Amino acid sequence: YGALIREAAQGEVLHNDDTTMKILSLMRERPDREAAGTDLAESEEDPERSGTFTSGIVSTREGRQIALFFTGHKHAGENLTDVLKKRAKEHGPPIQMCDALARNLPKDLQVIVANCLAHARRKFIDQVRNFPEPCRYVLETLREVYQNDALAKQERMSPDERLALHQVKSAPLMAEFEKWMNEQIAQRQVEPNSGLGKAISYMTNHFNKLTLFLRVPGAPLLHRLIPAAMLVFLAAAARARGVAAPPPAGRHGPGFVVAAGPR
Repeated sequence: YGALIREAAQGEVLHNDDTTMKILSLMRERPDREAAGTDLAESEEDPERSGTFTSGIVSTREGRQIALFFTGHKHAGENLTDVLKKRAKEHGPPIQMCDALARNLPKDLQVIVANCLAHARRKFIDQVRNFPEPCRYVLETLREVYQNDALAKQERMSPDERLALHQVKSAPLMAEFEKWMNEQIAQRQVEPNSGLGKAISYMTNHFNKLTLFLRVPGAPLLHRLIPAAMLVFLAAAARARGVAAPPPAGRHGPGFVVAAGPR
């Protein structure tokens, strides 16, 4: 388990996220400590935090994937911090793919952050019924970007070749898209507090991280590895008589080497 954590820390791209998880022993922990008179402020974790979470971290390097799971009071960014402390200095900062929540970011460690384009795209999908034409433009634009990325994968392009492809074919699309979004707000074509306005605001606020794939070799578009890895984890938990606890270290799932433990 420890060896897998050290190996995952050397990854080129690390995806991370978390989800709520019920662990009875952890749920009882705070009341028991309060009853015993233990000073919660001395804990490494936030003394006000009572929730429990399972964090998933998927590390990719040279085509290999390692999925790590940590269940406890820490958020995904805190668990990623613990993993990256084992990273060799000569590797430099990795790419981190996550959604835009601040709790996903590691503290005091340098990473190159990419945000999930599919997460931003979903906000426009939710508004198709209310704003069909603007959303059609957005979805068709992003479809072309996805197709370019699929072509790079189909042709088995290197990270540098993939970057060059996106810079030629996807960068003009995204530049025009950014211009369109700014015009919608500046020219008051869209009410900022509407569903479409909020979708545009999310995209423009995080545009630099959503388009890292246009500037950095190997930067992913999507955050799809974490949901796939979570399914492996949850299936293992379900097999353990429905107990929401981590599977034994070293359990294998489709396309992943999986390790799990408490944090």
